[in-house]
Amino acid sequence: MDALCRRLTGQSATVIAHQLEAIRSNVWSWLLTRLGLREARLALERRGGGPQAALVLSPGGLERLALTDLGAAVAAVGYNVDEAVAPRLAASRSLTRLRVGGDGTFAPPRGCVVVAVSHFSVNYADVTIRWGLYESAIAFVGYPICPGFDVSGEVVAVGAGVEGLAVGDAVLGITFFGGYAARLLVPARQLAKVPARLTRAEAAALPAVAGTALHALSLAGFWPAPPLTRNRTVLVHSAAGGVGSALVQLCRNAGCDVVAVVGAAHKVAACRALGAAAVVDKSAYDGAAWWAAVDAAAPGGFAAVFDANGAETLASSYARLARTGRLVVFGFHSNLPAATTLHPAAWLKMAAGLARMPAFEPMDLTLASKAVLGFNLSFFADEAPLVDAYLAQLVAWVAAGDLKVARVTRFRFEDLPRAHALIQSGTSVGKIVVET
Repeated sequence: MDALCRRLTGQSATVIAHQLEAIRSNVWSWLLTRLGLREARLALERRGGGPQAALVLSPGGLERLALTDLGAAVAAVGYNVDEAVAPRLAASRSLTRLRVGGDGTFAPPRGCVVVAVSHFSVNYADVTIRWGLYESAIAFVGYPICPGFDVSGEVVAVGAGVEGLAVGDAVLGITFFGGYAARLLVPARQLAKVPARLTRAEAAALPAVAGTALHALSLAGFWPAPPLTRNRTVLVHSAAGGVGSALVQLCRNAGCDVVAVVGAAHKVAACRALGAAAVVDKSAYDGAAWWAAVDAAAPGGFAAVFDANGAETLASSYARLARTGRLVVFGFHSNLPAATTLHPAAWLKMAAGLARMPAFEPMDLTLASKAVLGFNLSFFADEAPLVDAYLAQLVAWVAAGDLKVARVTRFRFEDLPRAHALIQSGTSVGKIVVET
């Protein structure tokens, strides 16, 4: 069955089964909401005063997101921590029971630390996890799952073999799920000390989006050294968001002229402040007429286009690459709906978006000397040297003042549904961070 599913769809039977469950659950949630039998969203409330974690119990909408008490010795954990080292709880493959030493303190596995998380960031991927559409979450964790990729906090326990970190250190880091928790077990190499320039909230906003931006920059050929080609003009879609804000800065620092595209007038000033040479506000134009403004800003085409929009812009982005240009794809935002609960029409819209996805013909790639590259950092758990190098470089740039964290909007843990609603709305600027 698995081989047949992969041949027909390119995905495993497990992923297909979860997506079918996601359709069923989301449509059922929508129907109950329409009938007035279920709230459109769940207002989370902190239960007790202990450490908490937020779990997506099963694919199917915001009402499936719930707080759970971690108790005295339970922590969230990313999927890249071997289960033989940190056995998962029966209730969730995102939670593990910590060993406690004879002195009553936590005793993390070798190479790991326990972090008391003060802040975690919200990424659009977390929304798709809630809907049941994020493939790495399905393939490597399953449900119930604790979402979250980046955190900041304080080290409370250090395992054997860890160098450079001590109890009490303020740290930021990346985890392969498990970030929506007040206590986290994480490999020490995925953490760095918080630079003095950053607040704890800003520190939590940095790793995932800036790491995505840096890998995109690397694929485009502008890091660690710029290309030898003459063209230095790049196009950044969704430039006022978390990844987009980081991309504008990194491209500018690499000597690029940045053309930034945003979806609302209130986002223009933020992109200009980050150093964009030109900013195009799509909301000021009818339909796709905004592409004329993009063309006017870069009549010679682009050395690179960074596109997370999906079917809405991919073909047009590719068409505007100069010779030797590279289209870097890292998301499909326009393929996804903005609704809190996915109604049947939303699923039809997503299917239509998949049908409109462009195909890039190898002969054209060769004759035009263009390239199309894509990635998803949530699959990079085995790329330890790569992740380590990116985290070290980003922290160094922040410490030197060469990279600033985008504007941060903060929420309390119990307001997590509002944070999800904001990132779905498309109106947010910069990053969304939740305080535990």
